Amino acid sequence: MINLTPFLLFDGNCSEAMAFYQSCLGGDLRITKVSDTPMKDHMPPEQHHKVAHAHLKSGAVEFSATDWLHPKRTPKQGNTTAMYLNGGKYLELRAIFDKLAAGADKELLDDLREMPFGSYGHLADKYGVHWFFQGEKKEA
Repeated sequence: MINLTPFLLFDGNCSEAMAFYQSCLGGDLRITKVSDTPMKDHMPPEQHHKVAHAHLKSGAVEFSATDWLHPKRTPKQGNTTAMYLNGGKYLELRAIFDKLAAGADKELLDDLREMPFGSYGHLADKYGVHWFFQGEKKEA
């Protein structure tokens, strides 16, 4: 099943921000640091303390976040809020990704691909809206 939630990107203070939102909204907060994932083997040690994924759920309120981890892009006003499609099978996500990629900014497109934790992709659509994808690994 595919879920769609808002997705926030922070510049190194994701844990602090999400703890603040939890204090305001209540609910269950789950935070996974880079050091707790297979990603740590592919990233410099100075990135290991950053948040790979945070998720807050309080009743009907639900959203996810991360610290900025892209090595060549920098956070700025307008690219720190996105839509997050997660769950679902690779082929389901692939179909949605390909449709949203029509007219997308090629400089801001990270094609849907296999990662240690499943499939991952990112794009900024033709309207400038950023979309992050995370789901199951591609079936053999």
